[in-house]
Amino acid sequence: MYRSIISTIDNDMKKIELEIVALSHSITQTHSYAVVLGEVNGLRRLPIVIGGFEAQAIAVALEKMQPSRPLTHDLMKNFMSAFNIDLHEIIISDLQEGIFYSKLVCSSENDTIEIDSRTSDALALAVRFGCTVYTYEHILESAGILMEETGASKKRKNTPSVEENASPDNLKSLSLDELNTLLTDVLDKEDYIRAISIRDEINSRKRNL
Repeated sequence: MYRSIISTIDNDMKKIELEIVALSHSITQTHSYAVVLGEVNGLRRLPIVIGGFEAQAIAVALEKMQPSRPLTHDLMKNFMSAFNIDLHEIIISDLQEGIFYSKLVCSSENDTIEIDSRTSDALALAVRFGCTVYTYEHILESAGILMEETGASKKRKNTPSVEENASPDNLKSLSLDELNTLLTDVLDKEDYIRAISIRDEINSRKRNL
């Protein structure tokens, strides 16, 4: 029994490598963006809502654009580099009430430390340093979305309309099967903002079973 408990804890705390696979903007919610992290060598996706400024900072680095003046995250990287501080990795370490918490694992010549960070800022720095992004199994299990291996799924008959049923109020009226069908359709359209709302509703239903 004790070995089983220890094994479960070890699995939950095992680091899982992630990569940025998409940066999504929803036209249904002003200034709402989602950065989508994918499990390396896996099918799970972890969408995280971020602000417009952070989305721009991530997009600029991903596209290797050169702003005329350094953005805030460029300044942070330049400052760290000037004092020989390296960013080794970031860890999305906790999830509380829908909010993700992250840590920067930094090192100098004399020490290695972990620094608390907003996840959006951590990701903006990660793409600049080219460092690895990790999370834990229990976070991916709780907030991740499993993608279909075969790509876009065929739409079933009587599938709820995304436009009519994806709002938070209407989600309450759908069955669990309808929510799962709707989630598949929304993911096919790469609307990760709506997918987050549907995922949260599904998880809430499962917790109350």
